[in-house]
Amino acid sequence: MEVVLASSSVDGGIGCWNLQTGAEQLRYKSCSSPSHGLVSVGGRFIASSQIRDPSSSSSSVLKLYFWSWSKPQVEVKSFPAEPIKPLAANHPGTYLAGGGSSGDVYFWQVETGRLLKKWHAHYRAVTCLVFSEDDSLLISGSEDGSVRVWSLIKIFDDLGSLEAKNLYLHSFTEHTLCVTDVVIGYGGCNAIILSASEDRTCKVWSLATGTLLRNIVFPSIIDAIVLDPAEHIFYAGSRDGKIFIAALNTERIPTNNYGMHIIGSFSNHSKAVTCLAYGAAGNLLISGSEDGMVRVWNARTRNIIRTFKHAKGPVNNILVVKQEIDPSNHMSSTVQASSRKKGAYLSPPLEKYTNSTDEDSYIKVSLRGGATDVKYLSSEMISKYAKELQHQGSAAASEMEVEKLKHDCQRSMQMANHWKKMYEDLQQFCVKELLDGGQARTLDENGK
Repeated sequence: MEVVLASSSVDGGIGCWNLQTGAEQLRYKSCSSPSHGLVSVGGRFIASSQIRDPSSSSSSVLKLYFWSWSKPQVEVKSFPAEPIKPLAANHPGTYLAGGGSSGDVYFWQVETGRLLKKWHAHYRAVTCLVFSEDDSLLISGSEDGSVRVWSLIKIFDDLGSLEAKNLYLHSFTEHTLCVTDVVIGYGGCNAIILSASEDRTCKVWSLATGTLLRNIVFPSIIDAIVLDPAEHIFYAGSRDGKIFIAALNTERIPTNNYGMHIIGSFSNHSKAVTCLAYGAAGNLLISGSEDGMVRVWNARTRNIIRTFKHAKGPVNNILVVKQEIDPSNHMSSTVQASSRKKGAYLSPPLEKYTNSTDEDSYIKVSLRGGATDVKYLSSEMISKYAKELQHQGSAAASEMEVEKLKHDCQRSMQMANHWKKMYEDLQQFCVKELLDGGQARTLDENGK
């Protein structure tokens, strides 16, 4: 079963409805999240950045909401070093990324709350973040109009980072105004990246080549985009209340009232469409708007199936989450044991600084050798190195690397000695055969 969650920029809480039946599941009373500031963390709980928090003097608050699908549970507040707006979580929910108003990106480990890394990603505020299908890449958009692709294995490779000219894999700078949304398709390193901007364009990029594949001009500013699961088309929510349909696999659409590649549009919203999502079950498109309504569309017929009314204010975030979850899959036994006593799987507050607990507690990863292309390593590899090195510190990382090199060198020497012995044995065998053959011929000649 899938549920729809919606939040608002005003303190109207978070609504939650059953996507198939339309029944309201539960409602969180306090939440005022910015656009792209609501995310499901592994399906276990919700993380939400906050525009303001009345109970705190700090303007920089990040809340974690936990649920049991019957009632909201504990609310965990974190206080980052600066205001955080967009959030993104990898698919297992082990890591959480946040974009700061300074252009920095923060990367936390959810289970421990540790800030593993912070890097300067853009010249202006980060507006959107999204993980790739295999969680090895993080894509960011910014107010400076750029879209950048980050390899997490490269970000955590401190030695490689020092040698590299740029930390990012690609930097797309063709947008002239603020980037409003970014999505990435399937296909690993051959996926496409789709970005929307206040310059009224959506651009399609090749992840493999880092080139612009298509530029689509719309009649209105696009704030939200979502890919059709087959990636033949995408939907674009505009500020004039329309949802446009644009083609990805045709050169041009000659007969329509819009620009090239735009197939058509539909609408029932009275104000700007601010967010879009796709429901896997039933081929459903979900849209949220400044009119405070969430509408569920049949993507094939473009008819409205049901409508949800948010409690208060405009809707600016929509999530579609599967209810069938098993939190124990992604939590350590220690955390599970302590959580059972509390009645919930709680995560600690997120750290403010990378060295807030210990000067050498943050991760320094050095990955050398091997023929694997480190650009597209999976999150499992990242997690493996993170868990190994975070408990051992930066000095241990160097020791591990030295030990690995010693081990590789030893194996190489053993292999060389093995081949040398085989060569010597073969040489002795050949010499013996030649000598024995010569002696046999000599005896035969003497006998004759």
